[in-house]
Amino acid sequence: MSHPGTSERDSVIEQHSIDYVPGSERHGKVWHQAPFWFTGNFVLPTMVTGFVGPAMGLSVGFSVLAIVVGVLFGTFFMAFHANQGPRMGLPQMIQSRAQFGSRGAVVPFAATVFVYVGFLVFDTILATQGIQLVLSGGKLFWYPVLIVLAIVIAVVGHDLLHFIQRWLTYLLILVFAIVTIVAVVHFATVPMVEAAAAATSGWNWTAFLVQFSLAAGYNISYAVYVSDYTRYLPAKSSAPKLITAVYLGAGVSAIWLMSLGSLLASYIPNADPITSLQQIGDLLVPGFGTFAVLVSVVALVSIMGVNAYGAMLTGTSAVDGFREVRPTVRLRVIGLAIVGLVCLAIALVIPDDYLASFNNFVLLMLYFLVPWTAVNLVDFYLVRHGKYAIAEIVKPGGLYGRWAWRGVTAYFIGFAAMIPFFSTSFYVGPVAELLGGADISFIFGLVVSGGLYLLFCRNLNRSAEATAEAKSNQELEGVAHP
Repeated sequence: MSHPGTSERDSVIEQHSIDYVPGSERHGKVWHQAPFWFTGNFVLPTMVTGFVGPAMGLSVGFSVLAIVVGVLFGTFFMAFHANQGPRMGLPQMIQSRAQFGSRGAVVPFAATVFVYVGFLVFDTILATQGIQLVLSGGKLFWYPVLIVLAIVIAVVGHDLLHFIQRWLTYLLILVFAIVTIVAVVHFATVPMVEAAAAATSGWNWTAFLVQFSLAAGYNISYAVYVSDYTRYLPAKSSAPKLITAVYLGAGVSAIWLMSLGSLLASYIPNADPITSLQQIGDLLVPGFGTFAVLVSVVALVSIMGVNAYGAMLTGTSAVDGFREVRPTVRLRVIGLAIVGLVCLAIALVIPDDYLASFNNFVLLMLYFLVPWTAVNLVDFYLVRHGKYAIAEIVKPGGLYGRWAWRGVTAYFIGFAAMIPFFSTSFYVGPVAELLGGADISFIFGLVVSGGLYLLFCRNLNRSAEATAEAKSNQELEGVAHP
């Protein structure tokens, strides 16, 4: 992979993709990460995740408890990836080459593209439903329009995404603070309707674990995004402050919106994110609910840009592992166009009952990403302690090899260890059946994958890497400034 050779400062459009960001082009502030991840997580699919507990018979109080514990747990793994961006100057997933090899990394790459495209599809569907409250036109019109808009944002790239996410935070907080207050006051004074009361009767151990797993898995899924948006920060950015900013942004927004979703689903039978939000908002002033939905649509389009951007980076990294590419703007546009077409095709054929599909999607994300995040974090914090030969990572045939058996083996064994604990609508593992359908697979995935990788790396020869590390920075900065 060769460097594009054009300075980021020469164009409004971002020039970098899967290549290294040199020190002279680092910019941004650590605190910006908090609003970025707040808005990134403050979208309607997050609210939908909160519907699950009440739908399975869990009371609103226990649903919120499961959400809080799940989000606090899942965000821990996501936030600790943030420190990798400024230290390595690379997008999140290409860093996996150090653990899996340039071709072995295709394993987590495939899971990651699944995450990006899945979120793009659900975001497109929800955004279209929101727009149709005020504008005519079917999905054959709005799906392409929304996808093209998201791709344009992603083409401009990193700085525009940060700008939009940061300023949307203030509007989202204002609008949803009003919606939340209205919902709490209204439901505190209105008796729960009979259908909702019967459906959310109280404690259910299985439902609690499912809601916990979905909340945790939802935020763990953002682990594959994080360094894409921290890699432009100065290399000496404070790790504790950065991790805290990401944790607070992603954690607070998820707890807030998922909890609001649980409240709505507890009082509104067969709750739908669009109509429920409109209904509650209109209790304040007729039309305010529609306004709240439209604000949510803007946030959805923004996160669609984030998802398209990440899918492009991961897809390009995968191709580069087999055929070296030059990460130009033209290649980024082609990659984004492919992502958009795939998203459009899936969105057009997905069943109307997207809520059931979404729940399975979140669980599958959890299954595929837990072994990867365990291996990646163990390598960064416990094995290599953040020290890598970056120039060798960006070379498909570099020091880290094409197939790294330690990471690949730990991933697959960890994944296999989770299978008996899987619990989805189409497959329930034998242990999950004994637990009444409760899903605790992520615990075994984290422990087995992370533990095995650490064990496999006991005899890792770091001497060759140490020599390469000494040359890496000079080589990269030299390429960046010919």
